[in-house]
Amino acid sequence: MADTITIEVAFALAEQQTLLALSVAKGTSVLEAIELSGILLQYPAINLSLNPIGIFGKRIVNPQAYELMEGDRIEIYRPLLADPKEARRHRAEQAAAKKV
Repeated sequence: MADTITIEVAFALAEQQTLLALSVAKGTSVLEAIELSGILLQYPAINLSLNPIGIFGKRIVNPQAYELMEGDRIEIYRPLLADPKEARRHRAEQAAAKKV
């Protein structure tokens, strides 16, 4: 079994998380593994041209070229609902208003 590696594919909605473990051939790309996992059938709303993809929180810019390594976890991210900087600024303004 030295020709295969074990990886995971993860996707989460606010109310549901999915983590799929699978064995793939060495040299498999991120995109190939996503297709092999069947997660696109479970979540038809995933659009790989729009949803960012990462490995353990590090964004993968070219998922077609990235070859997976043993133990990698592919993460398919949802679009942000709010800009984190804007949300932080809003919380800081609210905290400052409470102090006054």
